[in-house]
Formats: sequence, C-alpha cells, structure tokens
Amino acid sequence: MQKFIPSVLVAAISVSLTACIQSEKQDEKVEINKNPYPSTYQVLPQQTTIIRNATVLTGTGERLDNADVLMLDGKISKVGASLSAEGAVIIDAEGKWVTPGVIDVHSHLGVYPSPSAESHSDGNEATQPNTSEVWAEHSVWPQDPGFNRARAGGITTLQILPGSANLFGGRGVTLRNVPSQTMQGMKFPDAPYGLKMACGENPKRVYGTKKVSPATRMGNMAGYRMAWAEAAEYKRAWDKYETDYADGKNPEAPARDIELDTLKGVLDGEIKIHNHCYKAEEMAMMIDLSKEFGYHAGTFHHAIEAYKIADQLAENGNCAAMWPDWWGFKMEAYDMIQENVAVVDSKANSCAIVHSDSSTTIQRLNQEAGKVMYRANENGFTIKAKDAITWITANAAKSLGIEDKTGTLESGKNADVVIWNSNPFSVYAQAEQVFIDGAKVYDRFDEKYQAVSDFSLGQQ
Repeated sequence: MQKFIPSVLVAAISVSLTACIQSEKQDEKVEINKNPYPSTYQVLPQQTTIIRNATVLTGTGERLDNADVLMLDGKISKVGASLSAEGAVIIDAEGKWVTPGVIDVHSHLGVYPSPSAESHSDGNEATQPNTSEVWAEHSVWPQDPGFNRARAGGITTLQILPGSANLFGGRGVTLRNVPSQTMQGMKFPDAPYGLKMACGENPKRVYGTKKVSPATRMGNMAGYRMAWAEAAEYKRAWDKYETDYADGKNPEAPARDIELDTLKGVLDGEIKIHNHCYKAEEMAMMIDLSKEFGYHAGTFHHAIEAYKIADQLAENGNCAAMWPDWWGFKMEAYDMIQENVAVVDSKANSCAIVHSDSSTTIQRLNQEAGKVMYRANENGFTIKAKDAITWITANAAKSLGIEDKTGTLESGKNADVVIWNSNPFSVYAQAEQVFIDGAKVYDRFDEKYQAVSDFSLGQQ
C-alpha cells in the first residue's frame, strides 16, 4: 500500500539534500598558467637624454621641424621646442631626422638564423596541418647575428613567427631587439601572443604531396573549420568548469590539450591572428571564418591582393602587412601592384604595414617603405614621410597589440627612438643612434654600442 508523504516533508528533505551537495568540499581548482615562460627583459642602462633640432616624424601623422625629443626614465617625456631637463645628455641632431623605433611584424630571425644550415632550420613544424601547440620562442637562437644587423637598421621590436607550411603553424613571439643570452631576456613584457595561420598554396602543397589533407583550397578551409569547431567545444568545457566551480560545485576539469589552449586563447581574445594569405578571395573567406567562430581575423601577411578588398579590410579592422615589390614567385603572388600598401592605407580606419619576412630586408625596412611611397606618388598618390612612417611604426604596433606602449613618439610611450642621418626614406639613409626604452643600444660611430654575437666573435 502506497504511503502518502506530506509535501512539507518532501520540501524539507529536498532542502536537506541540496545543503549536503552544496557543502561538498571542493577539490583544488585547476588553473592553466597562460605565461609559463615569462619575460625576464631588463632595460639597459639609460640616462635622461634630449635630442635637439631634428626633423621629427612622430608616427601620429605629424612632422615637426627643428624639434626636440626628451627621453626621461625610459619614456618619451615631451616632443617640442627648446626642451630642457636637469642633467640631460644633449644630442645635437641638426640636419638629422628622428622617428619611433622601427617594428617588423613578420620576421624569422632566431628560428631561421644565420648561418642558414639545416641544423638551424627550426621555423616550420611541418609534421601535421595543425601545430598550434608549438611556440616559435622555443626555437629562437638569441645569438643569431641577424638581430644585431637589424638593430643597425633601426629595428627595436620584432615579431618572430613560425613558417607557413601548416594551416596553423603555432605561436609567434614579440621581442625587444636587445642583446641577450636567452629568449626570455628579449621577450616584450606583456605583449600578446600571435597565432600563425596560412592560406593557399603552402599548406595544400606540403600535405597534398604527402597524400594527406589538405590537398586543395577547399581542404584548407575544411581543416580550419574542424579545428575551430573542436576549439569551441574545448572552450565551452573550460567555461562550464569555471562557472560550476564559482557556483560552489566540485566539477571535474577538462583534460588539458596544449594545441587547443592556443586556439582557445584566440577565441578568448587573448591571442592575435597573423595569417599568411595572398589572395583577395581567401582573405575574405578568412574574415567570414572568423565571424562563424567568433574571433577576429587579425593581420593578413604578404597580402599581395589586399588592394582588391581594401574597403573590406578597413571595415573589419584588419591590418595588412605587405612587401613593396615582392611578387610573381608563385601563382598566388602574381596579381600584384606596387601601390598595394598605399591603396590599403588610403581607406578610412585602415592599417597598412610594410614587413620584411627576410633577414636582409629587415636591415632596411625604412627604405622598403620608401619604395612604396615613391611608386605610389608616381601613380597619383600624395604620400608624405609623416604618413609613410606609420607603416613601420604605429600600424605595426597596433597589429601586435602593443600600440599603448610603443610605435609613436607620444608622452608616456616607451622611448624607442631612431636618429637617422637624413630622411629615413632616402636610399642614403642610415640609422646613426638607436634607443630602446631610452637606453642606447646602437651607435654607428661608437663600437661600444655595436653588439656582436658570441657566434660571430667565434668566427673572427
């Protein structure tokens, strides 16, 4: 015979059981260390410095003639006329030009170092289409002589990327271009990580020849989508764990996956996309892909056909990092115009960048930008030095997510500064002095500030 249980008693039992569940002791929370290899970068010895009477390109679209730049405590203090500061070192720069430190968003220094030997080829983990688990910083050889040569060309900051063999090549790292015995000693403090992706011919060629997907562009797209779908589930699992734990429950943490950690970092807005992508329709597809999975498509690198979709890039807030005149070396690099950078730059809210992807052109990135300015003006543009400097300073900093710290000569920014002997876009231009965080790291006329790597010393 079924017994009747009063509803009041049922409610009391329910409350009691709930209390027992809620009072269950929680296990220690599982936390993922998002910065297991932190920067140990230390600013080099510095002093208050005033650069006087220079032509100054601020990186903000201004040109100031006969201006001074005051560097104080590693920061830009002021830019203006007749500046003074107690105990300052005075540099007479009459007839010279001053700019922010040059930033290269696409470099393989340290992962494809000099000498170019097979044993030094550490930039492409070409073993499977998705290698999001690898980090370029774990291949960086700080003794690469290329870092010193780049510094002599005014490079103060650079992003080191994995190669483009894979759909997802792994994480890039942003470095301060200072002499160091370790990668961490160069690592730009608190700069966001980047994720290298690649469109088009490279991944489909590398894996198609191995009879492994992808072998076509549609295979590329399918590979991206499958990876992002898996990453979305991984993120959902970790978000639920966080929520349940915060609610006092004792959930089991999802299994850790280093590859998916990187993709989740993109979905969380913590890691920036840097996408090797040449063709207009593929860049447009990658923007659509980012909208499907809820992340930002970031910066397109090489972007030979960016001029065809310049409006769309500007509207979606994508930077495009381009060469002035590399083209024609494969089919997807064929449809090039030498005003490419200028066309992208001409749109409101654009972000045009000149990059190197080369251990030699990184030494003259200023002149690479000068090539664009010359060809563009020859074809109807009116680009001036104050505008072109943003392609290798302010816009590059924006692409890397460090625009609040460097890229312009504004009060409070890091004192990353180059003194040039003449207009930096001249073929005769040379960097005479280079400062990083207000510390002199290069001087063309003083060997004390011309660092030589241990490797190079060993060859003498």
